[in-house]
Amino acid sequence: MKSAVETLNPTRVRLSIEVPFEELKDSLDAAYKKINQQVTVKGFRKGKIPARVIDQRFGRGAVLEEAVNDALPKFYTEAVNEAEIDVLGQPEVDITDLKDGETLNFTAEVDIRPSLEIPDYSGIEVEVDPVEVTDEDVEKSVEQLRERFASTSPVERAAEEGDVVTIDLEAKVEGEVLEDGVASGVSYTIGSGELLDGIDDAVKGLEAGGEATFTSELKGGSAAGKEAEVTVKVTQVAARELPELDDDFAQLASEFDTLEELRADSRKRLENMKQYDQATQAQERVLEKLLELVEVPVPEKLLEDEINTRKHNLEHHQLGQMGLDLEKYLEIQGKTAEEFETETKEAAVKGIKTQFVLDELVKQEKLNVNQEELTEHLMRRAASSGMSPDQFAQAVVEGGQVPLLVGEVARGKALAVVVEAATVKDTNGEIIDLDDEDDTEAAADVAAEATEADATEESEEKTEG
Repeated sequence: MKSAVETLNPTRVRLSIEVPFEELKDSLDAAYKKINQQVTVKGFRKGKIPARVIDQRFGRGAVLEEAVNDALPKFYTEAVNEAEIDVLGQPEVDITDLKDGETLNFTAEVDIRPSLEIPDYSGIEVEVDPVEVTDEDVEKSVEQLRERFASTSPVERAAEEGDVVTIDLEAKVEGEVLEDGVASGVSYTIGSGELLDGIDDAVKGLEAGGEATFTSELKGGSAAGKEAEVTVKVTQVAARELPELDDDFAQLASEFDTLEELRADSRKRLENMKQYDQATQAQERVLEKLLELVEVPVPEKLLEDEINTRKHNLEHHQLGQMGLDLEKYLEIQGKTAEEFETETKEAAVKGIKTQFVLDELVKQEKLNVNQEELTEHLMRRAASSGMSPDQFAQAVVEGGQVPLLVGEVARGKALAVVVEAATVKDTNGEIIDLDDEDDTEAAADVAAEATEADATEESEEKTEG
């Protein structure tokens, strides 16, 4: 076999491959064997039909077609390996010449990973928010915990803000009661905003047995997005009672003996959260600066596939779970279809560039991923997807997506290397020395989000090429 490579542009090549006919022998034998198993000829046992009879009865062309289809992937792979090119996606193959007994010539056009020059990135400087936890932040956190331990008791008075009411609901659209528009015994905290727009004003001032009607746009169900006439009946009004903020509450709501210990723990938790948010912010801003430094050509076909994948995942996974379609989603977001298309393309371009640049850095820095790092990343991805680690791991393995997760961790390590070399300051002018563990974890998450690689939905072929 002989092959030659022609560069069409920085992200696409054409392979010209010439195969002597004798190298097709194994594929020809396999073709005759396959046809032997599929056809019957009177006078011959199944599987024992001579090649000359198959040629006569079914045509030599059918055998050649079967043999060539079998052989093409092998010769294409050999040519790719010989040329040492990093291909992306499937090739467009064209058989240019097939002479029985002489030669097979074909071309294969395919996208390739572009060659990148990573410049010195040690001069990158970014600014991030400082880690500041105020007394007000701590009290808000403790108050949220206090809210979780609130109790309720029925009262014989009109409902007020903050009360918990038990209500029956009936929704009509164009005068007809919806099949899924009736609910009884619903518990609702006035002012929480968890139900329909307008319900707070409707139930305030009502006592048990009171009823009101209001108009609201339905958020879900069979008539989502439509205006409905909603009748609400209050069956009970209950006042919420918050526990006293004292040591007894600390012992009830936590493992601490005193309220001061609980407050100190809340402060520490908030500091940890803000430190992680700061690390994530640093990663994102360093990544933006890094991408500005590198000229990255984007393969057109890969970009088209990435855009389609992002749209598919949004429409059929994210929006589907919320009971929304794309049109309603854009209405809620206040975006036009054109703005959505532009944003999706920009995100896809950034995702591809991020992957190319960080993958190049992985090679340049000779970074590897160990089992512990992979397991930690898998557990974080499982938590963010709402699945147990075992369920997520099973989905990853069954989908052949382990290389994808390895890639995410490796890219995170590459980004962490760049952040370590960069200068990170907060808005107070203080230089930030990010914790190595937080640095790497945040980087893996940022890299995964930028490339929007979803191990349970996207194909390895698209992501890994």
